[in-house]
This record gives sequence, structure tokens and C-alpha cells, in this order.
Amino acid sequence: MFPALLLLLTVVPFVELFLLLRVGQRLGAMPTLGLVIVTGVVGAALARAQGFAALARIQREMAAGQMPAGALLEGVLILVAAVLLITPGVLTDAVGLLLLIPPTRALVARGLTRWALRWFFGAEHR
Repeated sequence: MFPALLLLLTVVPFVELFLLLRVGQRLGAMPTLGLVIVTGVVGAALARAQGFAALARIQREMAAGQMPAGALLEGVLILVAAVLLITPGVLTDAVGLLLLIPPTRALVARGLTRWALRWFFGAEHR
């Protein structure tokens, strides 16, 4: 866990800075700033709408007496997308936007579910 956190807190900011500088060299300072602001605003609006949809799905499943595990995971991934989109940067915006695309989010959810099953129950649950 510590190596992943160290990577997240050290390498990602350097990659973001590098990418922002490269994009700034290509587009200029103001268009780059505009790009970061627009992706943040548009992404936050998308995340809000999708978050409300996920919340409604959670409530429907709970009202039907079902465990809303899939909807909860989807909601968490939408929250992660929103945080990534609010964080200034090119890489975080790209990953955040990818998480807002339902097929991509479903693929990530399946991968996380497989990982969690292996982590909790061992290699026999594939």
C-alpha cells in the first residue's frame, strides 16, 4: 500500500507538470488554462448527473430488497472521476473523463471486483 501511495503522491504530480508544460508549449498558456478549466467544469457536471443516477439506482435496488453492490461501486468510481476532474492536470482529467464513460467504468468495476475477490479469498476465486 505504501509504494502505491508514494507513487501517487510523487510521480503523478511530476507527470502532470510535464504534460501541462508540453501542452502549454503546443497550445499556449491561455488555451491550456482554458482546457483545464473546461474539462473540470464539464466533467464535474457530468459526474454530478451520473452520481445522481447512481444514487437513484442504489435507492431502487435497496427498496427492492437487493444488495446494491454494483451500484455502490459505480457511485464510488463516479466520485473518483469527479475528484480527478477537479484536480488540475491533463492526466487526471483524461482518467476522470474515461471513468465517466459507462463502458469504461464497467470495465474498471469488473477489474476491481476480480482484484478484491482474489485479495479477500485468495487465488481460487478468479
